[in-house]
Amino acid sequence: MNLLRALATVSSMTLISRILGFVRDLVIARAFGAGLATDAFFVAFKLPNLLRRLFAEGAFSQAFVPILAEYKNRRGTDETRLLVDHVAAALAVALFIVTLIGVLAAPIIIYVTAPGFAETPGKFDLTVSLLRITFPYIFFISLTALAGGILNTYSRFSVPAVTPTLLNLSFIGFALWGAPYFDPPVKALAWAVFVGGVAQLALQIPFLLRIGLLPRFRLNLGDPGVWRVLRQMGPAVFGVSISQVSLVINVIFASFLVTGSVSWLYYADRLMEFPMGLLGAALVEAAVRRRVASGCGAMTSIRSDASRPAVSASTMKAERPFAPGPSPVRANTT
Repeated sequence: MNLLRALATVSSMTLISRILGFVRDLVIARAFGAGLATDAFFVAFKLPNLLRRLFAEGAFSQAFVPILAEYKNRRGTDETRLLVDHVAAALAVALFIVTLIGVLAAPIIIYVTAPGFAETPGKFDLTVSLLRITFPYIFFISLTALAGGILNTYSRFSVPAVTPTLLNLSFIGFALWGAPYFDPPVKALAWAVFVGGVAQLALQIPFLLRIGLLPRFRLNLGDPGVWRVLRQMGPAVFGVSISQVSLVINVIFASFLVTGSVSWLYYADRLMEFPMGLLGAALVEAAVRRRVASGCGAMTSIRSDASRPAVSASTMKAERPFAPGPSPVRANTT
């Protein structure tokens, strides 16, 4: 039943996060509508969010968690801690370099991913400034994915499950109360991304300390475990990227359309994903509940059979002292 309890926790937190995400989009649409400013923000937010899906919660988690579980079960505490430290240090260095490149090369990135914005200088410049605020999100969320993988491996499922809600709460708070303090107001959404990323990472730290696996910066690129994670990430990156590249292509085409097209496309995607997310969480929980219930029933049957005393041949004879003989044949009276 521990599996069922963990699944119920994760599904409940996922459901809450989906609902808060819907409320977030509702608040943003009500406060900012669909125009030049929201087009600029959604492009600036889509790029680090795309990298998050590719490398943080997608490829990296798929590669890192199985290797960490293997070290935990077979290598012992010391080697597991070394793996965590070395992987975290290598990931932090790589993310810092990627973030620095993203901030410095923001105009080039926007020109490649939203070339239509270059026709409107104010729109292009605003998108570049917003991207420089939102791009560090990939640094924080990738380290959050690392921490979540560690906690999940050690059966601390609730913390990683509740973490995404912090970003939604940050969006709602900045959109409702922070926008008047920024010029232009849409910068409040960019800073909501930054603050949400920091909050998601900060939430993990006390729980990592509690299990004694808070990573320390010990860079060792010669660790075989680090290279195993990198090798496992290759196929995962390719598999995840197939579905994400289409999103970039959508933005490229939408950037040439009338102002507001990128925002309308974003809102439509979110409306499509909302029922899918709710249904997916419900189906997973129902399927695992049934699986666990059937497994418990089978185990109960096996245990009841195993608890019965073995019946020996002498016992059978004692219970049935007279073996039945052949049935008498009646005389034919006809």
